[in-house]
Amino acid sequence: MALYEHVILVRQDVTAQQVETINEQFKGVIEANGGKVTKVEYWGVKTLAFRIKKNRKAHFTLLNVDAPHAALAEVERLEAISEDVIRSLTIRVEALEEGPSAMLQKRDRDDDRGDRGPGGRPGGSRFGGGGGGGSGRGPRPPRREENDAEEESF
Repeated sequence: MALYEHVILVRQDVTAQQVETINEQFKGVIEANGGKVTKVEYWGVKTLAFRIKKNRKAHFTLLNVDAPHAALAEVERLEAISEDVIRSLTIRVEALEEGPSAMLQKRDRDDDRGDRGPGGRPGGSRFGGGGGGGSGRGPRPPRREENDAEEESF
């Protein structure tokens, strides 16, 4: 049997309980077709890079699957029919990851930061200082005097 990582995106207005039910449904289909799901990770609601079927956010779930291709083909067919699933991606891998995925490790690092901003500084941003307006292009050139402007006009 082949090893797969399968990511499912479910509409934002579906509850986490319903997402869990959807995951269990797909897990049952895989097991009924001779495969097994070794890991299910719920990544939470995340903002999408662009709209998908009029949704800006979605529930993300990762399934690590050890199954024949026919089992995953059936799951993908059912996902295409489902109104709640807005997108899915299946990738064949050589080996399944043990332990938490990179997404869960990132969330753990973010939780360890506590009340710090995205750049690791309290209240700051990752791209610059913690305040002051400006475009971030460096200091402004000095303003010209009114007399200089009159001399240069034609």
